[in-house]
Amino acid sequence: MGWPETPGSLARVPPGRLTDTSYVVLGLVEICEPVTPYTLKRVAEISVLNFWSLPHSQIYAECSRLAESGHLSEKREREGRRRRVYRLTASGRRALESWRSDPRGELLELRDLGLLKLFFGADPGPLAEEQLATHAKRLESYEETAAAVPDMQEGQRLALEAGIGHEREFIRFWSSLRKA
Repeated sequence: MGWPETPGSLARVPPGRLTDTSYVVLGLVEICEPVTPYTLKRVAEISVLNFWSLPHSQIYAECSRLAESGHLSEKREREGRRRRVYRLTASGRRALESWRSDPRGELLELRDLGLLKLFFGADPGPLAEEQLATHAKRLESYEETAAAVPDMQEGQRLALEAGIGHEREFIRFWSSLRKA
């Protein structure tokens, strides 16, 4: 029986089973530890959320679930806001390393509203103008990140390069429709 990972479905995920969301959280904790869920959310906003959809509420819920399953350790601040602070456990590190070393992956699920509208008959000219502006803004953001963080880890740099290439291709595509 499969356990679909959809917003709000984390309560149905068996306690020890790791999902795509689990690995996103484990990877972000590894980069930032020790870390609070709020900080994870902020880091995700400027990194993985550029290419992986993940509701913020899932980050909080997944941290708790991973602590319960022994993949994260959790300490509560004694004073102030009594925030939860997480670190990877040995089990969490092993799970993350095993996941990273598995070369299999699913194909990209492209969800692009502009392409969907185009498919259903939207006028390509005005749609192209809007899409060009959107993709140009995203490309600018990616290029600013690349310039601002020249010493990022190789995997992060490669993912950013893929995003830059993706945005350049969409700009090429929508530019050709604008001219048509």
